[in-house]
Amino acid sequence: MARKYFGTDGIRGTANIHPVTPDLVLRLALAAGKKFTRGDHRHKVVIGKDTRLSGYMLETALVSGFVAMGMDVYQVGPMPTPAVAMLTQSMRCDLGVMISASHNPFEDNGIKLFGPDGFKLSDETELEIEALMDAPIAGLAEPKSIGRAKRIDDAPGRYIEFVKKSFPAGLSLDGLRIVVDCANGAAYKVAPAVFYELGAEVIPISVQPDGTNINAMCGATKPQKMCDTVVDKGAHLGIALDGDADRLIICDEKGRVLDGDQLMGLVAKFLHTRDALKGPLVATVMSNLGLERYLGKEGIGMLRTPVGDRYVVENMRVHGCNLGGEQSGHLVVGDHATTGDGILAALQVLAVLVQAQKPMSEVGRVFDPVPQLLKNIRFNEEKGMPLEADSVKDAITAGEARLGDTGRVLIRKSGTEPLIRVMAEGDDGQLVENVVDSIIEAISKA
Repeated sequence: MARKYFGTDGIRGTANIHPVTPDLVLRLALAAGKKFTRGDHRHKVVIGKDTRLSGYMLETALVSGFVAMGMDVYQVGPMPTPAVAMLTQSMRCDLGVMISASHNPFEDNGIKLFGPDGFKLSDETELEIEALMDAPIAGLAEPKSIGRAKRIDDAPGRYIEFVKKSFPAGLSLDGLRIVVDCANGAAYKVAPAVFYELGAEVIPISVQPDGTNINAMCGATKPQKMCDTVVDKGAHLGIALDGDADRLIICDEKGRVLDGDQLMGLVAKFLHTRDALKGPLVATVMSNLGLERYLGKEGIGMLRTPVGDRYVVENMRVHGCNLGGEQSGHLVVGDHATTGDGILAALQVLAVLVQAQKPMSEVGRVFDPVPQLLKNIRFNEEKGMPLEADSVKDAITAGEARLGDTGRVLIRKSGTEPLIRVMAEGDDGQLVENVVDSIIEAISKA
């Protein structure tokens, strides 16, 4: 069944435009509150957010809905998405909520939900919540049972200590100079503190959020600022987080970017050589063929999932794996976290670097990527889906035939924006570009 409000990562869109409006978010809180009210104990929900201006509006709507259902609300303010997941579990809350549109510009916002186990909700649970949102809400609390809302001040400290414990005992970041780009987002306070407290000299950038500058020419999606700062300051490496700090991109001391595929390969081999890797690496359909070939040579399996870190996590749980992620920089370290965590993942990479005692440029790039090209094309949803046109289907089939068995074509609709993403990869870079352009042209005409 198609979902009406939820996409690949919660509900997301332009703030104050459907579905990211106060009235719909209020209904979401009422529906989720009803779904997760079980038993006669005092129910609790923790709410975090990033630094977007619209976060105030959506937080107020959520609080109203949850307390109306008799749930007590704990507001933690700007905190990374993985911190909300951790707090939901450690505080024994019935539900966790993150207000964020992740890597999107400030105009967008969204809602991510976590169950009491700290994991993102399944498709089935989201469908149940959608059905409740569209039905008359029953079960409002009696006046004497209306919930209370309060802010908790120790959440940052709890999360900082939790993340630091994932760093191997006996190791230190002493002597490392690290540029940390916080994207003017949710981690602008906690991320620099983590690396500093573990011994590093930290050069923080993009740590002055004003409500409108989140992800603006900075962070994991725009890493050039980080790269330039690393070279200018003579740092050993740079770490760039996105707006809600559930993903990261790293650059070496020369300012060269290492994406999620390189980082997954690096950590996977490190764990494998120590017999600490459980099962195959879980990646998505977007990960480079070069990663798959590299892992195969190292005797490591690789399992592909649909795009979205929650699908990665679901497959990790099903297959008993402890490492997964996405090319975009989501890394899920299953021994420590229930979702993608940029800061925690960075610490795993730094552990490899510290023990190797070599420059990041010699450690970080573990394979040569196969030529891969991704292009996006925006479409008008009111005019229908162009992928259903015969001309587009023919172009895709022709592209797959041209690439043959050594390449592949991937076409998908974005789960968060009205975009069609066209990706192709293969050993011949020019051929890959030609295939992508021919499919884009067919979609444009359709």
